[in-house]
Amino acid sequence: MPRRVSMPTADDLFRPTAVHAVPDAPETAEPAEAESATLPKPSGRIRHDEKMTVYVTSDELIHIEQARLALRSGHGLAVDRGRLVREAVALVLADFDAHGDDSVLVRRLTEG
Repeated sequence: MPRRVSMPTADDLFRPTAVHAVPDAPETAEPAEAESATLPKPSGRIRHDEKMTVYVTSDELIHIEQARLALRSGHGLAVDRGRLVREAVALVLADFDAHGDDSVLVRRLTEG
């Protein structure tokens, strides 16, 4: 039986190895900053015990891939599609928890 060698992916080869410090910005009391401080963090790169299959259209998949590549080229963030989707889900659920009936999720689901 032939053995398969595990090769690193492009994302593994080109991921940043150092944390870049962001200079302190002047303090401004904007609501968006206050809300982002209370958002729960998605799980990120850990071993996940649960699996959920989601079907998307080809246009949605292309949009996800374009966002992933833009994050990589424009921001130096090497994220996979799963992490990108988990981040998006965390943001939508946090907005739902904070705003309930006025959340983006409720508005979009009641539109169509």
